Amino acid sequence: MMWQGKDAWLNYVKNIIAADVSSAIFLAGYLRRINVNKNCTASLEIIDLHRYRVITNRKKVFAAINKGINKPFVFLVGRN
Repeated sequence: MMWQGKDAWLNYVKNIIAADVSSAIFLAGYLRRINVNKNCTASLEIIDLHRYRVITNRKKVFAAINKGINKPFVFLVGRN
């Protein structure tokens, strides 16, 4: 346990350190979402009809997912 002022930081499941249960639940969900996104980008690609190209680079696909694809005629599809 670490102390910071009046709040006690507790170590929860999967080495999540948070001040309260709701923060620990949020952090666990957020970390899970990041891991799922990183693992799923290997099977995804982006088809950009504006520039007539297919983006298959894993880092570029991950960056596009995090940034949000709000352009028309840009599609996120599975490779299979």
